[in-house]
Amino acid sequence: MSSSYWLTNVRLESGYLYENGVISGTETEICHLRIEGGVINEIVTANKPLETDLPKQDGKNLLMLPSFIEKHVHLDKTLIGETWRAVVPVANITGRFEVEKQVLPSLPTSTKERAENLLATLLSAGSTEVRTHVDIYPEAGLHNLEEVQMALEQYEGKLSYEIVAFPQHGLLRSKSKELVRAALREGATLIGGVDPAMVDGDIEASLQQMMELAVEANAGVDLHLHDPDYLGTFTMRRLAALTMEAGLQGRVAISHAFALGEVPAGEAAELSAILAEAGITIITSAPHSRTLPPVPLLHEKGVAVAAGCDNIFDTWQPFGNGDILERAGRLAERFRWIGELSLSQSLGFITGGKTPLDRDGKRAWPNVGDEASVVLVDATSTAEAVARRAERKAVFYRGTLVAGGLQS
Repeated sequence: MSSSYWLTNVRLESGYLYENGVISGTETEICHLRIEGGVINEIVTANKPLETDLPKQDGKNLLMLPSFIEKHVHLDKTLIGETWRAVVPVANITGRFEVEKQVLPSLPTSTKERAENLLATLLSAGSTEVRTHVDIYPEAGLHNLEEVQMALEQYEGKLSYEIVAFPQHGLLRSKSKELVRAALREGATLIGGVDPAMVDGDIEASLQQMMELAVEANAGVDLHLHDPDYLGTFTMRRLAALTMEAGLQGRVAISHAFALGEVPAGEAAELSAILAEAGITIITSAPHSRTLPPVPLLHEKGVAVAAGCDNIFDTWQPFGNGDILERAGRLAERFRWIGELSLSQSLGFITGGKTPLDRDGKRAWPNVGDEASVVLVDATSTAEAVARRAERKAVFYRGTLVAGGLQS
């Protein structure tokens, strides 16, 4: 396809439908979009004849959504491409570390091959932006980083990505400071961490070391935090304070953050205000088996919330299909977002806040000048797409078809 072309006959949302003053559905219209240099340069209604010498790609009246962001995944851990195996039971998280250290190096496929398999899965499900955590620890050195980088090179021009240098076995516990520093020099763009209390055993020293590395490398931060209730919220308060001191507002995330859902609502509300001030994002995988952070409260307090699939068939979990739209639907189920408005707005948790309509029913996306990274789905509205996990028919990254297809 030419770098300049018309994507014709796509369904765009134009407003909400009301019945007795209540939103009852979504109105749509068929439009043509002129794509040039990976950007949407023109949007016209399909009611008028399209006179152009540019190539055309027929969108088949499919609903167009912004492409998705997979905000938390582990490309180096997946077993996709390997034969089936269930997870080996262990007594605790350190036991899980040991299983993983033994299994992954023994596999016949390489980390690069398995990472490529997972990237293909993510892309076909509509994710064109990926944040991957990559394990950094003494036994592995920078091997996982190097393999994942080679896999990502194979997807150049198909998606964008961020790499988190992740000391899975504890930054302090595994004495990985120098390795993480090297990973940040070699292309990782964020530093990770895990459970400063339960894994590292020293909240202050763990957070201080993590932030020191982040400031030194001018990198972002993404902390895995499973530590429960007030132990977890204390850690969040300290991270927020250190974020402000380091001037890293807007560049820090806390993944999982179960503790926010395990403390009283008043404590969660107070902490949410602190997180919002520090510009800290909460990232959830919406697990079935854990108490989730209170997403509606966080959203109300101005805290950015995103979703990720996390473990996808690996030595930690046998589950997962790489479909981030399924995770948006799971969030909707967990928080009882069952109406047209709440379902359609839930898409924002997997698109960096982009939704076709705003809460007042005005078109918020797409606009002229927007990047042409879109997904065409078989649905009548965003709400249906989320609730029914609509089939992804075609995925475009910066105007280029990168997954699926549209038959002429």
